Amino acid sequence: MSWSPVRTLEETDDILCAPGHLHEVEDIFLNGRVQKVYKHLWPSVRSFWISSIEKYADKTYIVFAEQRSTYGQVHKRVVKVAAVFRHVYNIQKGDRVGICSRNCPDYLVSFWAAQLLGAIPVLMNAWLPVEPLGHCLQRTECTVVMLDAERADLLAPAVAGGRHSTNFLVFDPCVDKDQWPGMDSFPAVVDNYQGDVTDILGMDPGIMPEDDALIIFTSGTTGMPKGVLSTQRQFLTNVPNVMIGGIRASLRKGGEYPDFKDENSQKGILIAVPLFHVTGLTSFMMLATATGLKIVLTPKWDVEEAARLIKLENVRVAGGVPSMVSDLLESSLAGYPLDGILFGGSPAPITLVPKAQEVFPTAYMMQAYGMTETNSVAVSFAGEDYAARPTSTGRATPVNEIKIVQKGRSIPPGVPGEVWLRGPNIMQCYWRDSKATEAALTNDGWLRTGDLGFLDDEGFLYIKDRIKDIIIRGGENIDSVSVENALYRDPRVLEAAAVGVPDARLGELVAAVVSIKPAFRGNVTEAALIAGARKYLPRFAVPMIIIVRDEPLEHTPSGKIVKGQLRELARRHWEARNRDGVNIVDLDNPVPDRTTSQNWLGDKPSRFPGESQACHPDQQGKRYLIPIFWLGPSFCDCSRGLRYLESALLPIFKIYDWLNNSAVRYHITHQVSLSA
Repeated sequence: MSWSPVRTLEETDDILCAPGHLHEVEDIFLNGRVQKVYKHLWPSVRSFWISSIEKYADKTYIVFAEQRSTYGQVHKRVVKVAAVFRHVYNIQKGDRVGICSRNCPDYLVSFWAAQLLGAIPVLMNAWLPVEPLGHCLQRTECTVVMLDAERADLLAPAVAGGRHSTNFLVFDPCVDKDQWPGMDSFPAVVDNYQGDVTDILGMDPGIMPEDDALIIFTSGTTGMPKGVLSTQRQFLTNVPNVMIGGIRASLRKGGEYPDFKDENSQKGILIAVPLFHVTGLTSFMMLATATGLKIVLTPKWDVEEAARLIKLENVRVAGGVPSMVSDLLESSLAGYPLDGILFGGSPAPITLVPKAQEVFPTAYMMQAYGMTETNSVAVSFAGEDYAARPTSTGRATPVNEIKIVQKGRSIPPGVPGEVWLRGPNIMQCYWRDSKATEAALTNDGWLRTGDLGFLDDEGFLYIKDRIKDIIIRGGENIDSVSVENALYRDPRVLEAAAVGVPDARLGELVAAVVSIKPAFRGNVTEAALIAGARKYLPRFAVPMIIIVRDEPLEHTPSGKIVKGQLRELARRHWEARNRDGVNIVDLDNPVPDRTTSQNWLGDKPSRFPGESQACHPDQQGKRYLIPIFWLGPSFCDCSRGLRYLESALLPIFKIYDWLNNSAVRYHITHQVSLSA
């Protein structure tokens, strides 16, 4: 370790969990065993919200575009929406209320309104295709579902033609019944409500700590999405958990436990990650609401807009997935006096933390490890401990336990195995999926994370790999089997293997290696396979590179495809493309299915350029630049800008790098972004 802390780890936790502190712990009998829990935790999410309103009513709560609302103003709307839920839609304690949308103020209003009633918000990944979204809706049987306009467009055919009892409300002041049949305007329904609201706060719904609080669906790349059900206690436990990294770092340097007093100058927190992820909701939003921070909310990630808002709104805590932090380092925000930068969602590259500390010298660097099933943070650290151990994810919180397991047995420090976690923040179950629950949770409450890691002698956790071949792209968990199944939809594919390739910005990108059936060899292109996979996968799960091979893939004696060699092969190909300064197609802004569109310079439609045939070079090892096409408007118009390209028409070349008689195709476009 390269620094000398003022306090030991044990002394630090003694102060952290001292009597009277928010992090004071006690032992209770819960779920058939004795567990450590936070003694002063709020009994329900409803009581948590009301306590924050009592303390911060006049402070700004949400800033979104030109809208600015105080805690008190938002609360007034929350109560009215809760009254609409109860008196118009007859929503009672335990009923499900769905939300599927980009970030917006009414997302939070709907969330808190459901919590006032003891109803269960169901948060669905808004980037999912229609089939898995339908699965989420059918599985949870929500009484009411709130959508943004994009999701309303996506679900309109199913809503119009389906037999269901769900009420659909759109976060749009005007709803065209021809465009969105069977849906109503959320603002119009709320604004037109003239009924009673006094009973919402006057009548206690009797919510207990072990009552159900929330369902958050997983990303939908491990088969169909799974609904993670959490109780009031499990969800709220993350409020003290998310604070621990920073407090421990301060205590280790000789600082004092924070008094959480209201500051004269209100600080802000930027939430650009989606609220349907635990990072956005369970960590950032709940931390802000607990401490009276101003939430600066954005519907998508735009680094320069984020930099502008951070400066304008006194934002002192920022971060998210490592790619967002990487973007901030290269933005106009460099040098701004942030209090903290939080890394989460996927492992941060080892070079990113010291660079971030150099660019933002006043900020604590904070790393957190958890997942939807742990209600966000179970392990974390910050400051000098993080800088001294940049490949670690930190230490367990005071209420969490870590166990490293091999073949069903706990193993000593330094030896890698599967990471198991336990504590009062671990999910209750997967909603209506007992088989998946039994596979994830042991009878005595341990969560099998599926991650490969080890503990050092001081209890710091190191994650080495994903046991189940999960690829983490910008915080999105992508299961290789789902990618492979999408590729197998093409009847010409013999075998497929999906692997991750390293990326400095997003952590990992999806790659695939496929072998082609003999009858189709020489007739299947990478572009065609990517286009086919896009029909069945969320945008973030579509492969960025597919290596097409004629020969079969290598197998183990038991018949499994050997992925280690394929992962290395994909890495070499991807690095070769990057070395030549060429990027793959931006899958966050995919090429549309249509083949014509409006020209930038006139009304004449243009064909989107397809694959062009090229003669095989006479010699191996030579690189050829072959002019293939001009960038047509079908591509430009759907990419929302190619905003830094300076001309309407850009000459593009296709590079063929002939290696072992195999052509590697390169597709050129602008830098991949998180602007979904």
